[in-house]
Amino acid sequence: MDQRVKEIVILGGGTAGWMSAAYLAKKLGETVRVTVLEAPSIPRIGVGEATVPNLQRVFFDQLGLSEEEWMPECNAAYKVAVKFINWCTPGKGEARAREIDGRPDHFHHPFGLLPEHEGLPLSHYWVYNRKHGVTGKPFDYACFPGVAIMDALKAPRDHGGEPVTRYAWHFDAHLVADFLRRHATEKQNVTHVQDEMVEARRDGRGFVTALRTKSGAVIEGDLFIDCSGFRGLLINQAMEEPFVDMSDHLLCDRAVAYALPNDDEANGVEPYTSAIAMESGWTWKIPMLGRFGTGYVYSDAFADQDRATTDFCRMWGLDPDEVGDRLNHVRFRVGRNRRAWVKNVVSVGLASCFLEPLESTGIYFITAALHHLAKHFPDQRFDAVLADRFNAEIEAMFDDTRDFIQAHFALSPRTDTPFWKANKDLHLPEGIKEKVAMYRAGLPINQPASTEGAYYDNFDVEFRNFWTNGSYYCVFAGLGLEPDHPLPALMHHPDAAEGAQHLFDRVAEEQRKLADTLPLNHEYLRRLHGA
Repeated sequence: MDQRVKEIVILGGGTAGWMSAAYLAKKLGETVRVTVLEAPSIPRIGVGEATVPNLQRVFFDQLGLSEEEWMPECNAAYKVAVKFINWCTPGKGEARAREIDGRPDHFHHPFGLLPEHEGLPLSHYWVYNRKHGVTGKPFDYACFPGVAIMDALKAPRDHGGEPVTRYAWHFDAHLVADFLRRHATEKQNVTHVQDEMVEARRDGRGFVTALRTKSGAVIEGDLFIDCSGFRGLLINQAMEEPFVDMSDHLLCDRAVAYALPNDDEANGVEPYTSAIAMESGWTWKIPMLGRFGTGYVYSDAFADQDRATTDFCRMWGLDPDEVGDRLNHVRFRVGRNRRAWVKNVVSVGLASCFLEPLESTGIYFITAALHHLAKHFPDQRFDAVLADRFNAEIEAMFDDTRDFIQAHFALSPRTDTPFWKANKDLHLPEGIKEKVAMYRAGLPINQPASTEGAYYDNFDVEFRNFWTNGSYYCVFAGLGLEPDHPLPALMHHPDAAEGAQHLFDRVAEEQRKLADTLPLNHEYLRRLHGA
């Protein structure tokens, strides 16, 4: 008998729903029929507009869509890093960096792997040099050429369109969903049903067999993808799978968001996401052509909605009374489902898991879930081993990212407000404690044992080890934490440390070259968008 899954039903549109539809329709071809049931009356969240670099290779390349095809449709811009502002100095939220020891209080988390010398990443020679008084440069400026792109507001592509560093994107999430909806329905024969689900029908095994809608339609399927957002209509409500709350690790549970106009000629378009520390959380700034998206992520245990709105508006010079009706207030749950895949229901996006967007992980989680679902795709027997392996991958990816984000708050030296003090009292998981101990001892934390090209060509390895040695060093060093000493073995080979100097020189030279030769970001984006 033919046991293939032939009918996939996706509950919910938005970014997660239409990414799922387009990806699965492409991966599985004409042997599967894909239907998206989207309730037009349900508003999209749409607060996440920043991504990580694997989006093009893991997702858009799989659809056969180049950047030149999808970016103009989504008002997309480039992102070279996350820039953290005021995470070390006390004070009220403000968009500019305050001074700390004569330097602006900011650090970057760029993308990409560190170069290696004699089997060790450059970070370890940076520590050696710091302890021997050889360099005073911060870690990001010493080890990553791309910081020059950020400081000079340049594009990460040269005048001929060739990439010069690894980058991600900023975009309007609503435009991405609309673009993928058009692509999926017009070019991939995905069926779009605009209606509201009122019942999930199940058989004697507990498997979902069909969704009944408000208009009376019955949509049958073999596999159901829950993209219904925080409500988790299928995974949490119909399947009764518990959601594992992780507010004991991360305190922020609300956001107030808005979009502001930007004078590109006068101010340029920053090729990075900003994460600006506030009294009870942090504010994102996501620049695009002509505007930037921004929002204050905060904990309602330390600031109510009115206080958060006032602080957010004060930072950007807004009148709360004037913009109040246009502000987007969001309450979110922090954590993940105990299992993302139960029987024949797979949760993707907000229905599966959520972490505050400090490292732009929302769409990263969607692409990872789709990649692993395609890899572990079932037939109608729904072998439990496939679901178990999928769930293990999602759990490990989520928990590792949760620990990394918690470390941003736990290791920050700020204790000037009740929020920042409370973060120091939270339980820090053993995994991140071990990484801090490795960092202090001078050991590599999570540097893949392969060349950069091979690493980035292996999606499974990348998803499993997304936060690399450079990621941890950027954040730990940026927050003022330094190793106690260089790697002890390196102390026996001072010639190796001296030999690594050519890498630091090459980084500095590359920084000068990039700053001098690359086009301005807003000018390159205008050409790309045809503006």
